[in-house]
Amino acid sequence: MSEVAVTISTFCERIWAIIVGFRINDLFDILFVALIIYGLIRLMRETRSVQLLKGLFGLVIAWGVVNLLDMSASKFIFTRVFDSFVLLLLVLFQPEIRSLFESIGRSNVSSLKIFSSKNRAVLDQEELADAIHQMVIAFATCSENRVGALVVFEQETMLGEVVKTGTVLEAKITRQLVCNLFFPNAPLHDGAVVVRNGYICAAGCILPLTQNTDIDPALGTRHRAAIGMSEQCDAIVCVVSEETGHISFAYKGVLHRNLLAEELEDTLRRFLLKEENAAHGNFLLKILRRGK
Repeated sequence: MSEVAVTISTFCERIWAIIVGFRINDLFDILFVALIIYGLIRLMRETRSVQLLKGLFGLVIAWGVVNLLDMSASKFIFTRVFDSFVLLLLVLFQPEIRSLFESIGRSNVSSLKIFSSKNRAVLDQEELADAIHQMVIAFATCSENRVGALVVFEQETMLGEVVKTGTVLEAKITRQLVCNLFFPNAPLHDGAVVVRNGYICAAGCILPLTQNTDIDPALGTRHRAAIGMSEQCDAIVCVVSEETGHISFAYKGVLHRNLLAEELEDTLRRFLLKEENAAHGNFLLKILRRGK
């Protein structure tokens, strides 16, 4: 008998042994483990844990290179790090682990909604373009009236922990709603609005402030929050200054200031619609002049 035939025969025998020895308990075991893995993936997907996982993956690759090249000094450092790897994971993912246990503790089985999706379907390009347009008109109105505004446009990094600090709305974007949310003395006007998949996901959210000491001292809390949020994720954070009415946006820790409304719309279309050359400012100005 050839070597290939022996290998196939051995493989079939092992498969048959697994089938014969399979118990109903094994099925429940597999389903339970799959459920745990699925829950962990959903938990990490809705937070910034994915970025931490990418960093850990990079660390593992570096460890492999160090071992491959037999770099003694680097190997000593990595060995000390990996000796406390479990403790490192607990420290890095402490907020997510805490959130998971709190969620389990205050929920019954039916309210966990493990197999349901909290996110709306992504809007098509035309609907998303209209949502952007409505948001920019609202920003132009806030700018004209010197009403402070702060909006986070979520991209790849999910901002579930930020959403939890505010009031969940899941509302369609309209200029009237956005202006009402930021109207002075309104209940949610002090916090940030989070936009996810073209919808207003939540309002009144609390954002982290930047720790950068080199920014302009004249910038207020909204601008510092915008920079701080953009430092921690890939979101675009737009701001209207209450003092000057100037429109700005922060991306990757950099604040771009004093934009025109049409410039903001072009920027949002370029990021959210992946357009290289967005030019819709003239249409926006016509709408504003008509008072719509």
